[in-house]
Amino acid sequence: MNVYDQAHGLAKAIRESEEFKQYDQLKKVVDQNEELASMIKDFQAKQFEVQAKQMMGDDSASGMMQSVQDLYQIIMKDPMAAQYMQAEMRFSLMMNDVYKILGEVMGIGNMQ
Repeated sequence: MNVYDQAHGLAKAIRESEEFKQYDQLKKVVDQNEELASMIKDFQAKQFEVQAKQMMGDDSASGMMQSVQDLYQIIMKDPMAAQYMQAEMRFSLMMNDVYKILGEVMGIGNMQ
């Protein structure tokens, strides 16, 4: 069993998964709408910043959390944005499961 062949097989399976296909299709639609794409990108950057601050124990993260939640509520009012965010979440969950499986095999344990 060649590890590289298996890795290419996994990549192909991911590309052919419904989670990836839906995410990719909706991403292309969102990317055509500059305003919507910019709003989602801004939300994701702020969400990442809050998560990073939380991981570092920064107390300012709790104050930022409310503004991120407010922005999320605004974004989710747009049906296309809501579909995209849901598809992205499903794809991310699938990839997280794949990472967990690989981590368990390598003895790394629960990778989150």
